[in-house]
Amino acid sequence: MGCSDESEGGKERMATRLMASTDTVNSYWRLFVNRRAYTLQSMRPHPDTGRHYYFRAKEKGTETSLSLSEATIHRHLEGEITVGLYAINPSNQRCKWIAIDADYKNAMEDLLKLQYHLTQDKVEPALEMSKRGGHLWIFFASPQLARDCRIYVHDLARRLGVPVKGSGLAEGIEVFPKHDAIGAGEFGNAIRGPLGIHRGADRRFWFYGADYTLDAQLTYLNALRKVTEAELQTFIAGKETPEAQSCGIRATDEARFPTSAVARKEFRILEHVTPVRKVGRNYVARCPSCAESGHDRSGDNLAILIQDPRYYKCWAGCTKEMIRAVLGQPIGGRRPA
Repeated sequence: MGCSDESEGGKERMATRLMASTDTVNSYWRLFVNRRAYTLQSMRPHPDTGRHYYFRAKEKGTETSLSLSEATIHRHLEGEITVGLYAINPSNQRCKWIAIDADYKNAMEDLLKLQYHLTQDKVEPALEMSKRGGHLWIFFASPQLARDCRIYVHDLARRLGVPVKGSGLAEGIEVFPKHDAIGAGEFGNAIRGPLGIHRGADRRFWFYGADYTLDAQLTYLNALRKVTEAELQTFIAGKETPEAQSCGIRATDEARFPTSAVARKEFRILEHVTPVRKVGRNYVARCPSCAESGHDRSGDNLAILIQDPRYYKCWAGCTKEMIRAVLGQPIGGRRPA
């Protein structure tokens, strides 16, 4: 099991194949898997953006979602595939962990600040390397309510002056879970499963604090002190619930005009996409621009803000101009004859 040296930042190239034992897989499952829904990172980059997007795994030729299994985790750890994990189990609205993702300028400085102050609460967070910054993970002795998890981290970030993305800021930490609760059949937001290979970086990223082998990493993570429910309740006593995020959707150009004067002429995205379903505070649907290129087979690249459907965004990178053009509703132009 070869690993790159420390001058490479502890990142393993995909060419290095690791073997995962049954015990390693089971240990990983106990730490990170909170529900059987999952996503897969694409093996090939998007031809237009060069990015490796995530999609929900489906049975071949059907729209039936696959369930996460120990065999899937085994393939993830050995580098054959890369999975994304969901924080919230909708059956009880609880999470096994909190993950703080930071990938902006000075991101590591903010993560280290959060890590230091977490240790003052006798919390032992694990700092994971990433492509542009890092992920800070907090583990619980038993699953905790997503709402309470969010209160704790958002309050700490506010007190330390650490920016939170989606709260009026373009850059900042992202906190998983991103919602206080999700409905039955909903998913929320997934984060790349640790210790797998990041397809875009073509590398495996490790946790600081342990040797760069799967067994050493899992041994380290298992030895960390886990936060109890009583401790979490003490941390958040008297604190307020953070405002739920709208997934970073920004206004389209047409949303800047008052609706009263142009209501009949205003473009309405919901009149052009079906079917839609609710995920948190958004509708999700198939992106028309992606669909024209043969992508978005899961039908969830397009997010539309429920409280104001004039706000929409394609997670695969399609612009509003591209979406409107495909629908025959170009911005600033006439419909084609």
